[in-house]
Amino acid sequence: MIDVERRLVLTYMPTPAAAAALAALFALDDKLAETLRTTSEPMLGQIRMQWWQDALAKLDSAPPPPEPVLQGVARDVLRDRVTGVEVGQIVEGWRVLLEAELDGAALRSHGARGRALFALAGRVAGSAESDPLERAGEGWALADLSAKLSDSGEAVEARRIAGAALADACAVRWSRNGRALGAMAHLARMDLAGVPVGSPQRTLRALWHRMTGR
Repeated sequence: MIDVERRLVLTYMPTPAAAAALAALFALDDKLAETLRTTSEPMLGQIRMQWWQDALAKLDSAPPPPEPVLQGVARDVLRDRVTGVEVGQIVEGWRVLLEAELDGAALRSHGARGRALFALAGRVAGSAESDPLERAGEGWALADLSAKLSDSGEAVEARRIAGAALADACAVRWSRNGRALGAMAHLARMDLAGVPVGSPQRTLRALWHRMTGR
């Protein structure tokens, strides 16, 4: 999902505070992706991921350090009983990519990245219990990952799991407060279908979802 689509999705959040929370979660997810991308040694990667998980957990009992992403999480996400430990579940999803081989179980574990991000954003937004946040989040995370995997077998399996999750998530009507996250699911499904980024079809699909929840 490119920046212009992120900006569009953020406008679907029900309040400015909810939009700020989702933006902060995006920033954390991006930072973790960058951390993994710039780490060549798995052991070093584990150390760096543990640092992020520990730093997020510490936000529950101490002010954030002078790190912009952590400050954004502390300011905009840790509300409505959301904790830093819960936000740290996003780290767990990224950490699994340090494994040598990504089988189906490992790929589903990576889905924790999206399941946590969607669940937390949905809680802050006040989405309905009927909104399939975890299935949407898992599908979104794995659709995104599948485009970045160099191993064709792993990419195919990631796409298969993502497709099933997104089919479930896109088959229901989303509540008004959950439609930003529902739009993300629909855009991820269009990624899997090969609809190019920047296509008017993607924008129209997102707008239709905003109006109808479908």
